[in-house]
Amino acid sequence: QVQLVESGGGLVQAGGSLRLSCAASGRTFSSYTMAWFRQAPGKERAFVVGISSSGGITDYGDSVKDRFAISRDNAKNTVYLQMNSLKPEDSAVYYCAARYGAYVYNSQQYYNSWGQGTQVTVSS
Repeated sequence: QVQLVESGGGLVQAGGSLRLSCAASGRTFSSYTMAWFRQAPGKERAFVVGISSSGGITDYGDSVKDRFAISRDNAKNTVYLQMNSLKPEDSAVYYCAARYGAYVYNSQQYYNSWGQGTQVTVSS
């Protein structure tokens, strides 16, 4: 497993942007598929986006397509989530997750390493 630490959350006005980072420990980061999930109060944790171990395949949740972009830098053991055109409904705790292997799953059951989460709040 890898240890994950998210950063970059905060308060932003609707229409603004934020970039989240997730730093991973370990020397095999390039073997892990990475994903972002989010959980709003009173709601279940939901898939946002995932990226394959090589970075060649991405999968976006319908609600964030064309607004969010995931990327990774395997040399820095870091995955990023660029969030643009933020909406109040994007407010949630955002979690970084990892699974060993190349396939991107959109269900949290397939991920066995999780960060502590970072709060994103979008004001209207």
